[in-house]
Amino acid sequence: MSEPLLTIEDLVVEKHKESKAIISRLNLQIARGEMVGLIGESGCGKSMTARAILNLLPGQMNATGKIHYKNRNLLGLSHQEYRKLLGKEIAIIFQDYRGSFTPFIPIGKQMVETIQVHNPLSKNEARTVALDVLAEMGLEAERVYRSYPFQLSGGQVQRAAIAMSLALKPSLLICDEVTTALDVMSGEKVLNYIEKMRKETGCAVLMITHDLTQAYKRTDKIYVMERGEIVESGTPEVIRCYHQHPYTKKLCGCLLALPGEESESKPTNEKVISI
Repeated sequence: MSEPLLTIEDLVVEKHKESKAIISRLNLQIARGEMVGLIGESGCGKSMTARAILNLLPGQMNATGKIHYKNRNLLGLSHQEYRKLLGKEIAIIFQDYRGSFTPFIPIGKQMVETIQVHNPLSKNEARTVALDVLAEMGLEAERVYRSYPFQLSGGQVQRAAIAMSLALKPSLLICDEVTTALDVMSGEKVLNYIEKMRKETGCAVLMITHDLTQAYKRTDKIYVMERGEIVESGTPEVIRCYHQHPYTKKLCGCLLALPGEESESKPTNEKVISI
């Protein structure tokens, strides 16, 4: 794997006037072209970590430590400098897709404006890019392009929001539970396209997910988070089969195994639930 694109050192996120940190001395690294998984139960701080990277923490919270992106400490940047990075350099696909679009402007118009803000393209060129990524998401591109958000299903809006982020071909893509609102087949299409884009552009991906199967299948490295702390990290094989921390064991024990998987190499003290 190539040199680090993003390095987080001793990140602490605290709420004003509260003694306990929401995120405590977090360390994480993502290389160029690497897909890294961040797993843990709801409320452990995964999405808050993403917001700290993007400087989108709520006003009553503050972050300390270092977040190095291309050798620049993001925590030292001005608001204006941050804005230049967001979208084109660093993009996020939010779990709550409903805030991705203004309700009363057609999807296509919003996508074209976003693409043109970050790229020197004509309106027709931006339209072509928008239609291409909508089609890659498995959508009826022309219809979705002309539609308002309220004319589409939740899953269609989610895929359109993902398409808008991917159209900019960022260097770092943060995926926060991107398949939550999607059926299995649509989710696979989305993840396959993210994987395709990663291979073509060399972008790095931080995948925040509850889906351990997808984390095992698609990531190069996994970080396990519990109550604001990274408790274990390693390759998917290490996290699945040779984990050391009790919390990781508890997480992995919740994953059902298909018939025949019991024969895989696993610690002898790990209980496998079969269906």
